[in-house]
Amino acid sequence: MGNLKDERKNSEWYAEARQKISYNIMLIGFMGAGKSTVSSLLRDLLQMEEVDTDRLIAKKEGMSIPQIFEKHGEEYFRQCESDTLLELQKQKRLIVSCGGGIVLRSENVEHMKKQGKVVLLTATPETTLARVKNSKERPILNNNMNTEFIAELMEKRREKYLAAADIIVATDDKSIVEICEELVSRLLEEK
Repeated sequence: MGNLKDERKNSEWYAEARQKISYNIMLIGFMGAGKSTVSSLLRDLLQMEEVDTDRLIAKKEGMSIPQIFEKHGEEYFRQCESDTLLELQKQKRLIVSCGGGIVLRSENVEHMKKQGKVVLLTATPETTLARVKNSKERPILNNNMNTEFIAELMEKRREKYLAAADIIVATDDKSIVEICEELVSRLLEEK
């Protein structure tokens, strides 16, 4: 019986959140932090549209992210990210799962902050490796699939992630539901 009461309360809580969150939620973080997984559940819980910048870029370019890197290079891909953020500014109530390196350009951070709240999802290098070790869609990690490289790259990006974030949510050892509940709670606390 307690479960039904909790479920009803939770349902009412998310209904309230849907009313209050009228802006875009920009999910940033290192690859494997859980951005895509979190955005999918948030889409359902908050009844918002979900956009994955990497998938959008791959679709527009007609090739995978590794192919874009191979054919055009990282700088070209970073420009695609900037262009995509500009296009998304016209829409509201989106959950945008951003590529891991999107914060490398300061103009991207400016675009994201204009669109809504920037939420940094974090994970340890060990958790990250466990989540991405079988992926072939991570060109930055090709031939570098180890915790040392991941930790080093995370450290290089750490300042940019922290500077961009309005909210930080650690994802280690939490269920996807716990992560989403913490994220929404934190958004509702923001002014």
